[in-house]
Amino acid sequence: MLVMLQFSKYQGLGNDFLLIDGREGQLTKQVINPDPAWVRKICDRHFGVGADGLILALPPRADGDLRMQIFNADGSQAEMCGNGIRCLTRFLADIDGDLFAQRWNIETLAGIICPILQEDGQICVDMGSPFLDPESIPTTLTIGAAGLPQGECHLGGTSLNVAAVGMGNPHVIVPVEDLESIPFENWGQSLEKHQAFPAKTNVHFLKIHSPNQLEIRVWERGSGPTLACGTGACASLVAACLLGLSDDNAEVLLPGGVLRISWPGRRGSVFMTGPAEPVFDGVLTPLLTPSHNEVLPQDDQIALVEDIEYSANINSSRMNRDSYLGKDKKTEINSLDMVNDCLNSPLLESVITPAGDSFGYQTGIVLGRDGQI
Repeated sequence: MLVMLQFSKYQGLGNDFLLIDGREGQLTKQVINPDPAWVRKICDRHFGVGADGLILALPPRADGDLRMQIFNADGSQAEMCGNGIRCLTRFLADIDGDLFAQRWNIETLAGIICPILQEDGQICVDMGSPFLDPESIPTTLTIGAAGLPQGECHLGGTSLNVAAVGMGNPHVIVPVEDLESIPFENWGQSLEKHQAFPAKTNVHFLKIHSPNQLEIRVWERGSGPTLACGTGACASLVAACLLGLSDDNAEVLLPGGVLRISWPGRRGSVFMTGPAEPVFDGVLTPLLTPSHNEVLPQDDQIALVEDIEYSANINSSRMNRDSYLGKDKKTEINSLDMVNDCLNSPLLESVITPAGDSFGYQTGIVLGRDGQI
């Protein structure tokens, strides 16, 4: 028995994710609690699909509508992701049908996050209140005069003045005069693993253009350089506000585009507004599904997957393959033969057709929203 796993790829300002719908409880434990090596493989841009992370939509555990589980490209689990939750919101709307002004209560490791789909297609997310207590971020930096953790981080012979903010995940903000002249990768990877951040941290280099326009470059924990970071944009605005560098409502420019961030009255929730768009739908071949060489329980079904059954008149090569998948896992298998069998299976169409229809529906929504035919 071979199985294929359907996924969708979405991006928010170039920060891209693979999304899998498991809200009906149909995903296997190998997908819900994945081996980090599998996550790294499918996120690899040369040997896998390619993405900054993997997002699973799962049944709620408490009072939410659903639960988001997110993994970085290195296989580590993240508490939350601003661009990721916008992508998840757009994904849910595309699957369930556009419902403008609908609000989802999404359980995350950072608490309940509440996105709303707006009529213009933008997604506004109530990101909750920022964490400014050092233990909650966590960081060993101490509270400074501005009311947030501040201090110096020493990187070899360089000392950087930094501030820390938590948005359910840790962020360090480094104000700089020029984003282009800094040793971005050197400082980014050094600060990510700096001893002042025991759980590692996301890193943001911040330039102030005006009180209502900020610009950041992003080094994400577990992913490295990315085109955008929603929680990082929120953390950067909070830090800039408290340091007296910006207003409480500003555009945040990122390499992938612009987010609108507001922190009304500099208290309570931070709000993030920005886009998310579908890229494509697809299926992972058996060689890219987790534990593809293990027999799954009969009732352990994978999202939108059809089991590929073989006829009674299978030839010897297929018998070898079935033996590999079932009784004798040590039997050698021809990978190309496995892929060809999948591609030639009449049941493959029943997997791909819904994916194509879904993407066609999504494309129609976007064209219609833009007023184009």
